[in-house]
Amino acid sequence: MHSPRLKAARRLNKRAFRQRERAFLAEGPQAVAEAFRCGARVTDLFVTVPARTRHGDLVAAIATAGIPVHVVSGEVMDELAQTVTPQGLLAVCGFVDVPLAEVARAKPALVALLANVRDPGNAGTVLRTADAAGAHAVVFADASVDPYNGKCVRASAGSLFHLPVVAGTRLEEAVVSLREAGLRIVAADGRAGRSLDDPEVQARLAEPTAWMLGNEAWGLPPELVALADEPVAVPIYGRAESLNLAAAAAVCLYASARAQKNT
Repeated sequence: MHSPRLKAARRLNKRAFRQRERAFLAEGPQAVAEAFRCGARVTDLFVTVPARTRHGDLVAAIATAGIPVHVVSGEVMDELAQTVTPQGLLAVCGFVDVPLAEVARAKPALVALLANVRDPGNAGTVLRTADAAGAHAVVFADASVDPYNGKCVRASAGSLFHLPVVAGTRLEEAVVSLREAGLRIVAADGRAGRSLDDPEVQARLAEPTAWMLGNEAWGLPPELVALADEPVAVPIYGRAESLNLAAAAAVCLYASARAQKNT
C-alpha cells in the first residue's frame, strides 16, 4: 500500500511533521478506542486483518462514524507503529492539547508540571498517573518531550485523551499562570529540607497544588526550584538512592489527591 494517506501517516513518526500537520499516531486498541470514545479528531484508521477480526466492534464503530479504514499488511503496520510487537490498530489523530490559559481559567486543584522531562516513557507514565490520581491537567514545559511522541502516547495508555494537556509552554509562564489561578507550586526535589512526612507539608497538601517534576537524570536545578513556593522531598525509608520520576510523581500526586478528597 503506497497511498498518499499512508505516506502522510508514516511522516508523523517525525516531530517536525507532527507539528506541521498538528496530527499524531495513536497505536493499539486502547489508545485508538480512547481517542474515538473521547471525541478526538480521528482522520484515518490503519488495521491489519487479524486486528480487524479481534477488534471488530471498534473497527465497525469507527467505520460507521465515516472515518476511513485502511487494511494494511503486518509489514506496513510494523513500519507505521515503530514498536517491537504492534497490535495491528493505528489511528491518525489531531492534536488534543489546550492553551495554558484554558487550564488556568478552569481553576484546577491538582496539576502535574513537567520541567525538562525528556524520556517519553516516563512522561507518558506521569500522564497516566496524573489521570489516575484525578489531576486536572498536565503541563509539558520548557524542553520536555513532545507529548505526541509514540512512546509517550503508548505509555499514557489512553490518558492523553482524558485530561487537559498543555504542550510547549515556558516553565516561568506556567508557574505565573497557575499561581494566579490559586495553586501553590511545589517542587519535588530530593535535596529539599522538608519531606512529605513533615506535619506542615501534610497540613497544606489539600490546597490546590501544581507539582513541579524535573528531569530524570538531574532533577530540578536550583534556578527552577526557586520558581516554586516550596521544595518537598519524597522520603526514602530504605537504602535506595532515589525513586525514578514516574514513581516519585505517583507518590506526590496521590498524596495531594488523598488530602483533597478527605477535606
